[in-house]
Amino acid sequence: MPSRSLPVVDAHQHFWEPQRNYHPWLRDEPMVPFRYGDYSAIRQRFLPPDYHARTGGWNVVKTVYVETEWDPRDPLGETRYIHEVAAQYGWPNAVVAQAWLDRDDAAELIAAQAAFPLVRSVRHKPSSASRAEDARRGALGGMDDPRWREGFARLAPHGLMFDLQTPWWHLDAAAELAADFPDTTLVLNHTGLPSDRSAEGLARWRAAMSLLARMPNAVLKISGLGLADRPWRAEDNVPIVRDAIAIFGAERCMFASNFPVDGLVGGFDTIFDGFAQAVAPLPDAVQHGLFHDNACRIYRI
Repeated sequence: MPSRSLPVVDAHQHFWEPQRNYHPWLRDEPMVPFRYGDYSAIRQRFLPPDYHARTGGWNVVKTVYVETEWDPRDPLGETRYIHEVAAQYGWPNAVVAQAWLDRDDAAELIAAQAAFPLVRSVRHKPSSASRAEDARRGALGGMDDPRWREGFARLAPHGLMFDLQTPWWHLDAAAELAADFPDTTLVLNHTGLPSDRSAEGLARWRAAMSLLARMPNAVLKISGLGLADRPWRAEDNVPIVRDAIAIFGAERCMFASNFPVDGLVGGFDTIFDGFAQAVAPLPDAVQHGLFHDNACRIYRI
């Protein structure tokens, strides 16, 4: 098992102050439906000191901040804010900024986000079906939408990656997107969201992940593995971690906490101990890559 002295880059985490800054999902009532159920516990300030207090002794040396569904009327405000946080606390060390690709001002917004020194990638969750049975290609606001793709095409000229959060049943569209834009690194968030743990559900998840993994410009963040209404358990998630690494290859995978969100289902120590258990049979250099080196290389930190 990796020692807790091993340097860790947390490749996906959030900071926020919802009482100071407007995040609709953290402020508005009624609360929106959420995959982990009741999320009222995280609708409060979460800054680097709060994060550090939760890391359970793991040696987190750098973090990647991912946009927090801040007020979409002011995406640059979030980027300015998180640079202030970084200047004060030393975390985060890279930023995934908000940029809605189908906005009228997408070209100007993407250029403005790219000008910030910590921005490496952007995220705009494409429209998605809530169930695999309802997945359809060509939806407005999805990865097939010509207007959405027009925005996506503007990323590579600015040296930006794209962080993709979508359920596995849309990974056929993601694979085509990666193939059509080979100069843009596509970072799949949260392990493709394998929430259906039935034998059939996992078989379909593995097939979808394998389709995307054929694209050399696709990489994976292993995170977001919690299940609704149950605690994070190694017996549930270690097989998923091992499958994900086998599909993508260890050199294209990164571990991440998704804190504070995944704190709803498990402590940082529980989650990272689970990651460590999953990779214990692998060589030390490979483990070091999964916990640290790969994220440094991919996010240029």
